[in-house]
Amino acid sequence: MPLDSSDLFAEVVTNNLASQDLPDAYVSLLSSLIRSPSVVGSEHSFFRVLQRELEERGAHVTWYEGVLVAQGNQPDSVMFSAHVDRHGLICTGPNEFQYAAFVSGARSDLLGNSVSEQLMNKIVNRFEAESVYAYEPWSGAYRGRGLIRNAYICEYRNNLIFELDGLEHLVAGTPVAFSDKLRIENNALVGQLDNVLTAAALVYMFELGFQGTAFFTAQEEAGKSWRYLLEWFRRFGGTTNQLIVVDTSPYPDHEAAQRQHLVLRNKDANATFNTELTKQLVTLCQQENISIQMKDEYVDKQNAVRAANGESPVSLGSTELGRIISASGGLVDGTTLQIPSSGYHTLSESAPIASVRGFLQILSALAELKSPNN
Repeated sequence: MPLDSSDLFAEVVTNNLASQDLPDAYVSLLSSLIRSPSVVGSEHSFFRVLQRELEERGAHVTWYEGVLVAQGNQPDSVMFSAHVDRHGLICTGPNEFQYAAFVSGARSDLLGNSVSEQLMNKIVNRFEAESVYAYEPWSGAYRGRGLIRNAYICEYRNNLIFELDGLEHLVAGTPVAFSDKLRIENNALVGQLDNVLTAAALVYMFELGFQGTAFFTAQEEAGKSWRYLLEWFRRFGGTTNQLIVVDTSPYPDHEAAQRQHLVLRNKDANATFNTELTKQLVTLCQQENISIQMKDEYVDKQNAVRAANGESPVSLGSTELGRIISASGGLVDGTTLQIPSSGYHTLSESAPIASVRGFLQILSALAELKSPNN
């Protein structure tokens, strides 16, 4: 039976979690990683940065196509996965730039009804006058800085087209990242957080002595990351019911994001998640006094209201885990653990500090590590 969030204190609770600072080492790591570009489809240079950070913390790191695998001395004890790509642009011709996720996903014949296309229509006006910079996709070498002058949806290519000043010299295939740095505002971390926020947390776990396995996947925003992860499991012939995929989870505003510390799911649009592992996370959150919400139930309630108002339903969302469960034929199973955020897929995505602290707390408990502190 699905878990009922009404029994799981989904409303925010008052405790000392909200007033605690985040560990200095984690904030420093996140501040550094958020300034390292990782445009979807051009993540190689970011993998190089991750490899260095992980190996400095004692992890054994192996690269495969589309996934970097970091392991401790007990790799089967617990498995986490985070995607590392972030939204950005790709040069597709002389002084022509498109939204990288759609180019990487080869989606030039879109029908207008996907989650990504709904997102495209929402964000088309969000990037005017934003600063961007170009880089070499493998080395990360800097290739120049520019400014977004305009963005519009091309009716022929059905993609976001960007007009830039200052990067006319780039050749096709060059990625262009949004200029960003971590900010702390109103008791929240702010920046282009999806998904460097949770990827940094997995690196930080190795600093605390994590001995399990952490997967860092590419091209999640293009809908491809699950293929790379499934290929790893097929390659090594193992099965797991313990894969926990971590990410941020969008809410309409900061107030809604603050109503729970963490977000769990019974399912997404693709598959039902592992019930026993989800229950384990629920129990752990209860023990740690961390409030949760089941996202699928939240969306179902939203859709009931929308239906009553004659509006079209919103999607349950498509996660990396749901895709891999659906395609693996029972080889891979697990659940998700997410940090609620607002301003999704912008340079001002906001995650409550209390939620990030709770997230680190639950990761540490799952890995049987000492709770993080300064």
